[in-house]
Amino acid sequence: MTNSVHVVCPHCDAVNRIPQARLGEGPRCGKCHGALFEGQPLALDEPRFERHVGRSDLPVLVDFWAPWCGPCRMMAPAFEAAAKRLEPGIRLVKVDTEQAQGLAMRFGIRSIPTLALFKGGREVARQAGAMDANGLVQWAQSQARAPG
Repeated sequence: MTNSVHVVCPHCDAVNRIPQARLGEGPRCGKCHGALFEGQPLALDEPRFERHVGRSDLPVLVDFWAPWCGPCRMMAPAFEAAAKRLEPGIRLVKVDTEQAQGLAMRFGIRSIPTLALFKGGREVARQAGAMDANGLVQWAQSQARAPG
């Protein structure tokens, strides 16, 4: 029996079951046929956040940010570079706290940028402040491997 993981499509939000050994082979969505991994962060609103964090078996690294935040804008290219390096093992998403104020309140986001790592639908790690791409990758990988 092959170990399979649930992966939410970044295009149509359908939940796909993919053999874990084939994650790096460019899997496509069974519903819309779009690529499941594109090496770039996915912008999510509140309903899509619930689906991607709650239904994915992959760890999800969330960048809580706002368009007016200078450090957030400075970190954006590093977050994009980290997505290229971390997918398909970790999904990277961005949540605009101005547009998704309910999520910001629910997770107690008091400073931005704030990174939060979710596994199994639960937050397991958090880091406030901007990071470079190498720091993002190292932090995310170490937290994703940690039990929780």
